[in-house]
Amino acid sequence: MRSTPQPHAVQAGEPPTIRQAEERVAAIGNFFQNDVAKTSPDNAVAPSDSAAERAANALPGRLNLFQATMLDWRDLHPYNAVHAVAIEQPFDADALTAAIATELSRTGLTGLVLDRTRCRYAWRGGPAQVRVETIEPGVGWQASLVSTFERHLNAPFVREGRIDPFRFFAIPAGDTFFLGLAYDHFIAGGDSIVVLLNAIVDRYAGRPAPSARMQLYPRTHAHLFLRHPWRFALGLARLPGLAASCRRTIRPRYAKIDDGHNAFTFFFVAPAQFLALRNAAKGWGVTLNDAVMALLLLAQDAVMAPRDATARRHELAVASIINLRSAHGEDTRTTFGQFLSSFRLSHPVPRGITLYELACDVHQATSRIKREKLFLTTLFAMAVDRILGRRQTPLQRMSVYAKNYPVGAGVSSLNIDTLWQRTEGAPAPTYIRGVPTGPLSPLVVAVTASGDRLCLGVSYRTTAISQDGIATLRDDILRRIDALS
Repeated sequence: MRSTPQPHAVQAGEPPTIRQAEERVAAIGNFFQNDVAKTSPDNAVAPSDSAAERAANALPGRLNLFQATMLDWRDLHPYNAVHAVAIEQPFDADALTAAIATELSRTGLTGLVLDRTRCRYAWRGGPAQVRVETIEPGVGWQASLVSTFERHLNAPFVREGRIDPFRFFAIPAGDTFFLGLAYDHFIAGGDSIVVLLNAIVDRYAGRPAPSARMQLYPRTHAHLFLRHPWRFALGLARLPGLAASCRRTIRPRYAKIDDGHNAFTFFFVAPAQFLALRNAAKGWGVTLNDAVMALLLLAQDAVMAPRDATARRHELAVASIINLRSAHGEDTRTTFGQFLSSFRLSHPVPRGITLYELACDVHQATSRIKREKLFLTTLFAMAVDRILGRRQTPLQRMSVYAKNYPVGAGVSSLNIDTLWQRTEGAPAPTYIRGVPTGPLSPLVVAVTASGDRLCLGVSYRTTAISQDGIATLRDDILRRIDALS
């Protein structure tokens, strides 16, 4: 019999009507204010005679809860993400710079201004100021990518005011080169960055590219709470179970909790093995993300010392990013932004449990999380944590998750095939991602599917996990996938 995992992150109910939901916006408070009227610069609320309203309208964008939480995290350590895509053409620095500048101007992604305190922002527009860092590959492009990713994961952006949230780099590799983009993660989810890079690559290649401006001021997550009040209420009722699960979970250990440095590495799952993993997940009735979460639970067990199943803290936990863009009804090609939430689950991972059994247990938990919209409770918990965090020291903020919301590993999955538009017959691009760990987890794996290859970009806190530990984790994952083929 399989052990039942304890899902973590909780959600809320069914909508009355959209109109009824909108009428209750004022009661939600600062964290749950809805920006229905602020959908674009062209549709911004008309100026009024009120000085306060004029000041608010000057920054039409409002960050959602996950974005605001990212700002808190980046106060402790840079919270950046990095993408790189292989372009199957010779490198021309001037042509690439022009393609980037044209696309940033077209989308309106220039002149960003952030009011850090009020969590408001505006894209002022204007000419793009682009600099592409050219990096010589040295002994090999893989090593260059690893070191460049790590450097950009740890290099801060400007905290507030006028910000350029993009840093571009290129690594030539013969007749091919890698175009990389590091970005301040609060501005966008990975899906928006894929679409942006896709358009830049098309411009560089002389292919047709989009011409219309993008929607840059999406609504916050507030309206999701209003559409699903009963789910949210039921999710709050599950908080005691969440707390109990956290008390059963082994806490990550940090040699120095206030050192947030992220190291990075990546590896590929070969096409035959990736096909075997996808076929296995389909045959088991689980998602690829479920299978990867199960692999990470098993890999955690392989890395750490033997556990005492009778101890109070004996379970392992994994968290997953979830993209709420579809719930918002926003298309990736017309709206630039970030629609993320997360969920967590724990499991005892008993000795001898198979990948199949664990993946099925994970799927049982994730299905309930999605069905009951438990990610809303995660967002609510973030709002509460932000309030409490105002009374905490930076050291307390860095340690609060390890103590109270322990997670051993996180996963961020992205399918490039659903986002990248390419000409008929063209191969899927080689695509690599790195995402930040932040204070939530000592290890985060960016799982990127593109064509017949799967890339796992591993970011990890060096004060919690060694290079040897990461090698053990990688070998355990690949060994279990190999066993499927």
